[in-house]
Amino acid sequence: MGRKFIRPFLDTETDRMENLMYTVGDIYNFIEETAPFAWQEGYDNSGLCVGNMGRPADKIMLSLDCTIDVAREAVKKGVQLVVTHHPVIFRGIKQLDPDSVVGVLAAGGVSVISAHTNFDSAVMNDILCEKLGLTPSDCIAEEHGVKTGCICETQGITAKAMAQILKEKLGCPTVRYDRANDGELKKIAVCSGSGGSFLNDVLAKGCDGFITGDVKHDIFVDAYNAGLTVFDAGHYYTENIFCGYMENALKEHFPDAEVNIAETSGDVVEWST
Repeated sequence: MGRKFIRPFLDTETDRMENLMYTVGDIYNFIEETAPFAWQEGYDNSGLCVGNMGRPADKIMLSLDCTIDVAREAVKKGVQLVVTHHPVIFRGIKQLDPDSVVGVLAAGGVSVISAHTNFDSAVMNDILCEKLGLTPSDCIAEEHGVKTGCICETQGITAKAMAQILKEKLGCPTVRYDRANDGELKKIAVCSGSGGSFLNDVLAKGCDGFITGDVKHDIFVDAYNAGLTVFDAGHYYTENIFCGYMENALKEHFPDAEVNIAETSGDVVEWST
């Protein structure tokens, strides 16, 4: 594609890998251009979680989460790099169990790059809005120069119709929403994952609708009392769009790499509807 990739320093053994096309460092640098890892929140652990920059990355697997099933699938299929949204290592590890997710990956020679809150700030909500047919005109909030969420103006849509769109476009089996507004929603905030903490920011922007996930009961009550219709489409379903976006982007920029979404990637929560 005419793109020049900057490779990190490789040791002598790696330099002798005759058929090496791409390295973990190449993939990391590409993601860095789209969603700078410096944009991640202080509590986050985005970046290279397993492996090193000089390892090969010609066979790549994608998943929202790196579950034990995804780890085993990667090893079985000879995958060299797994790219996830949620970090495979989020808290400190004091003991490495060979049967754990990280233990299986390390023993199988599988590297992992995770792009979490940096990806959220950079493109996740824009992708989500596009998926839902909404056009962003503002952000929900901005901290340290990094924008969070999107505000979208609409021609007017009922809460029931919006809930149906969420189910159809995101594939979520159910959508929870409050009955704060029986009319049409004309200003809708969008925050993927878990955005309940931005309730006051959304209200301050004059929104009458708010699409997010992981909504707690008290947030629903406060929103209802304030006349705001909140939609809970689930954490997984508002963020699984990461996989399709990353698959297309990596295939375009690394045409000689094998890139696939993990067969075992999915919501670990069962829904009874």
